[in-house]
Amino acid sequence: MSKRSLLVASLLLLAAWQLLAWVVGSGLLPLKARTNILPGPLEVFPVFFAQLPKELGAHSLVSLRRVIGSMLLSVALAVPAGLAMGQSQRLNRLFSPLLYLTHPVPKVVFVPVVVLFFGVGDLAKIVVITLILFFQILVLVRDAAANLRPELIQSVRSLGAGRRALFVYVYLPASLPAVLTALRLSVGTAVAVLYVAELYATQKGLGYYIFLQGSTLFNYPAMYAGIMAMALLGLGLYFTVDWLEQRLCPWEYAD
Repeated sequence: MSKRSLLVASLLLLAAWQLLAWVVGSGLLPLKARTNILPGPLEVFPVFFAQLPKELGAHSLVSLRRVIGSMLLSVALAVPAGLAMGQSQRLNRLFSPLLYLTHPVPKVVFVPVVVLFFGVGDLAKIVVITLILFFQILVLVRDAAANLRPELIQSVRSLGAGRRALFVYVYLPASLPAVLTALRLSVGTAVAVLYVAELYATQKGLGYYIFLQGSTLFNYPAMYAGIMAMALLGLGLYFTVDWLEQRLCPWEYAD
C-alpha cells in the first residue's frame, strides 16, 4: 500500500470524525447524553500534543512495554512448540485435542484469574496478552512446519543435516512468515485486551488513562487523546511487524 493512499485514507477519517463531531455538538441527533461527548480532532489534537510529553506519554510507554514484552514472550514460547508439533506427528496427535479445546476460548475472560495469580503489576498484563498471541502463533507455525515438502527435508538430510540443523536452516526460516503474520493479525486483539487488562487494579497504562479521563474526570478531549494514543500504538506495532516481514522474508514479496 502506497504512502499516498494511507495519507488520503487518514485525511478522510479525520474529516468524517470532525463532521460527526459537529453534528453531535449541534444537537441535531436525538441523543439523551450530553452533546459534548464527541469532540472533534480540532479539539483533541491540541490536547494530545500537550499531554504527550507529560502524563499521556508516560502511560503510552508503559503500555508499549507491556505489549512488546508479551510479543517477545509469546514468540519465545510458541515458535519452539509449534515447530515441535509440526515436525513430530506423535506430538501433534498428543497435543492437538488440547489445542482444539483451548484455542477458541476467549482469553480475555481470564483477566481476573490472571490478576489473582500474578498480582496487579506488569506481569499479569503481559501474561494475558501472551495467552492470546501464543495460540495464534502456535497454530500457524505448526501448520507451516507440517506443510513443508518432504523432498525438501530429504534433500537436506541427504547432506548430513541432523535434527538441529533442520530446525535452524529449514523449519525456522519456513515458519518465519507464519510467525510475523500471526503477530500482525494479533496486534489489534492484543491492544484491545491490553485496554481491558489495564482497567484492573492499576494506575499506569493507556487503558487506565482513558477510563480515568472519560468515566471519572469527564474530560472527553483527554479521553479521546488517550484513544488516539492507543490507536497509534496498535498502528505502529502493525507497521513495524509488516516492515520486519518485508526485511526478513523478502522471498514473500518477490515478483
